Amino acid sequence: MKMARALVGVLVMAVAAVAGPETNGQYEQKHLPYDFDFLEPAIDTKTMFVHWSTHYAGYVRNINLVVAEDENASAIVDKPLEIIQRDITTLGPFARNNAGGAYNHGFFWTILTSVSSSSQMKPSPALQAAIDKAFGSFDAMKESFSTAAKSVFGSGWAWLAVKDGELFVVSTANQNNPLMKGVNGRQEVLIPILGLDVWEHAYYLKYQNRRAEYIDAFWGIVNWDKVSQYFEEFASKGKPVPV
Repeated sequence: MKMARALVGVLVMAVAAVAGPETNGQYEQKHLPYDFDFLEPAIDTKTMFVHWSTHYAGYVRNINLVVAEDENASAIVDKPLEIIQRDITTLGPFARNNAGGAYNHGFFWTILTSVSSSSQMKPSPALQAAIDKAFGSFDAMKESFSTAAKSVFGSGWAWLAVKDGELFVVSTANQNNPLMKGVNGRQEVLIPILGLDVWEHAYYLKYQNRRAEYIDAFWGIVNWDKVSQYFEEFASKGKPVPV
C-alpha cells in the first residue's frame, strides 16, 4: 500500500512538472508555495494536485474569460483579485463563482503548512488577544469554526474573518467569501484571515463522506504565522489579503 501511494505521488509530480499554471489573462494561477505532498497525511498528494491543477485552474481561466468577453466587466479590468470581490456579485453568478473560486483557493494555499511546522506554531499575541475577546479561548474559536464547517450544506467554505478589528466565524455557500458585499444577506464586508474549503473536491479522494475527519485534520496544518500576519498587516487595518 505504501509503495502504491509512493508511485502515485511520483506520477503526480511528473505530470505536475509538465502541466504549467494558467497564465493567459489578467489573473494568474499561482504556484503552490510547497510541493503537492507537503500536507500529507492531512491532505493527500493526489487531492492537492487535482485541486490545484483542475479546480483552481478552472476558476482562474473562467474569471479571465469574464474580463475578456463580458461587456460589463470594465469595472474589474486591471484591478487586483482581492479588490474585485466586493462588488463582483453585480456581474452575475458566473463572474461571482469564478472570481470567488480564484481568490478563495489562492488564499487557501497560503494558510496551510506541514504537520511538523504547524505543531510548532501558535497565534501571535495580537491575534490570540482578539480570539480571546471574541470567543473566550482558542479552543472555543476552533469549536465554533469546526461547527460552521461541518454545518455547510453541500459546497462552501468556513472562515475566520475580521470586521473593525473584531473576529467572527462565518460560512459561505459555493465560492462566495466574506469580502463580497451582500453575501449571506450582509451588506458589510468582512476580511478573511483563515478559510477552509469544504467542497467535496477538497477532501473526497481521501476522506470520502467523512468531512468531520477532514476538518479535524485541517487544524494540524494551519500556518498560524501566516494567519497572524494576515490579521496584523491587513485585516486589522481594514485591508483585504492579496493573493
